[in-house]
Amino acid sequence: MIVTIVGAGNMARGIATRALAGGHEVRLVDRTAAKAVNLARELADETGGTATGGSNLDEGATGAAVIVLAVPYPAGREVIQQLPQTHPVVVDISNPVDYTTFDSLVVPPGVSAAEEIAAENPGARLVKAFNTTFASTLVAGQVDGRPLDVFLASDDDGAKETVAGLVRDGGLRPLDAGVLRRARELEAFQFLVMTMQDRLGLEWSSAIKILP
Repeated sequence: MIVTIVGAGNMARGIATRALAGGHEVRLVDRTAAKAVNLARELADETGGTATGGSNLDEGATGAAVIVLAVPYPAGREVIQQLPQTHPVVVDISNPVDYTTFDSLVVPPGVSAAEEIAAENPGARLVKAFNTTFASTLVAGQVDGRPLDVFLASDDDGAKETVAGLVRDGGLRPLDAGVLRRARELEAFQFLVMTMQDRLGLEWSSAIKILP
C-alpha cells in the first residue's frame, strides 16, 4: 500500500524505513521539497524500496492508504485541515511537550494532542501511534534484539487495524491501547520517558516493552 509521510525529519526517516521494510511504497511530503526528495533518495538507496519526495500535499495524499503526520504538535492541526474529508486513515505521532521548559505538556489537562488534531478534520480516521518510539530505534526496528512495541489508540477499529498491519509488516509489534482518549496517557507517559533519557544515560535509544 501507499504510505504518505508528512515531514522529512528523523521520525519520518524511521517510520519510512519500517514501511519500506514491509514492502510498502512511501511518499514523503515536506514544505521544503529538497528535504523530502533527498530523504526519499537516501531511503530508496538504503532499502531498495520505492520512495519519492515532494512538497505537494494533495498529490502526496492522493491514493494513500495511510497518511502519517510526522510533524511536531501543533503543526499536525494545520496539516490535517488540508487533508480530504473522505475518511483517510491518519496517524498522529506527536508528543505535545513544552520544549521551552521541557517540564510540562502544552495541551490542557484532560485532553490529548491526538484528540485536538482529530477535531480539526472530523472526516479523518485518526490513530495515535509511534509516539512512544524514538527515531533511532525505528530505523533498527528493535532494541536489545526485541522488536519494538507500538501502542495504538483510535475510535475507529478499522483504521487501527490498518495501522496495525503496517506496524506488523515493518517487523514491529502493535499493541491495542484502546480508544483515542487513551492517547492522553500515552502522551503523558512518553513525556516521562523523554525526561529520563539524559538522567539515565539512555541516549534516546530506549524503548517501552510489554512482557508477559
